[in-house]
Amino acid sequence: MALTKDALIAALSDIPDPSGSGNLVSNDRVRAITIDGDAVRFLLEMPAELAARAERQRAAAEQVAKTLGAAKASVLLTAHNDGSAPKAAPPPDLKIGRHPTQQAGPQKVTGVNRIIAIASGKGGVGKSTVSSNLAVALAQQGKRVGLLDADVYGPSQPRMLGISGRPGAGDDGQTIIPLRAHGVTVMSIGFMLADDEAVIWRGPMLMGALQQFLGQVQWGDLDVLIVDLPPGTGDVQLTLAQKAELTGAIVVSTPQDIALLDARKALNMFSKTKTPVLGMIENMSTHICPKCGHESHIFGNGGAKAEAEKLRIPYLGAVPLDMSIREAGDGGAPITAADPDGQHAAIFQGMAQRLIEGGLV
Repeated sequence: MALTKDALIAALSDIPDPSGSGNLVSNDRVRAITIDGDAVRFLLEMPAELAARAERQRAAAEQVAKTLGAAKASVLLTAHNDGSAPKAAPPPDLKIGRHPTQQAGPQKVTGVNRIIAIASGKGGVGKSTVSSNLAVALAQQGKRVGLLDADVYGPSQPRMLGISGRPGAGDDGQTIIPLRAHGVTVMSIGFMLADDEAVIWRGPMLMGALQQFLGQVQWGDLDVLIVDLPPGTGDVQLTLAQKAELTGAIVVSTPQDIALLDARKALNMFSKTKTPVLGMIENMSTHICPKCGHESHIFGNGGAKAEAEKLRIPYLGAVPLDMSIREAGDGGAPITAADPDGQHAAIFQGMAQRLIEGGLV
């Protein structure tokens, strides 16, 4: 049989579902199929109560892909709460969002060795994509990594990492137990909201929520906590710089002039708050047509690199505008997890390695 999407779906329909009824296809477990030449990757999305016993199905699905001619097959297992499993009752005093408390200067987060903020001057430049992929790449290289989704108004990490469900409570009833995905410990306001539920808070509530994320979450022992900041230079950024002992920040920009204008404002903010800038990353740097191989610089090219050189800060690398990166994140697995041996994952793995070699992680 040829390695096509239809052939793969037909073959996967022969694998029984771990629920004991139906199969992987009839029960709608298969997600985000991507076929690139002789390489295939996709997700098996299971209810939380089935995920622990679905490894046999995952391995069988991977073998099916190879039987159809895939030289490389990556099948990831993700879990979600579909409402059929009992949900834990909201733990006491774990409501997120309150007025900030007073504290004397920046403080360490318990158990966390370093904190790196991923920032941008404007939205839509791929900051959350960079955050999730960099976190997974660091975990793949043996680091203990946490990821805090601090974009309270637009949390995207639950979707990008393929996890859902409400965090639990610690034994004291006051601390929050975060979730885990792809080797990364994760916390997001998105775990506590419905998909279409808006957060309607003024600045003090945002500042209080960030303090809770830093102080109430049981992060455990981490080499590094990656903080995915919202765009701009507002309350969350200022609170993080003033309340936490920040190792530094990485600024993400596209090469477009208008994006670089806003990136300079983010760089200026970190300068004013005496936060070291660890580097710049240029996202959507170039696009290569998958059919003809033509390279297009849709948003320009080299702008972030030139800005980094001008300001004498490290340039960590460029990420192309590629559909597979977008599809992986939308499907619940960053490209570093969905295709860890691929060329796009290698870009983020190289960035992670540079941070490690520089002693920043």
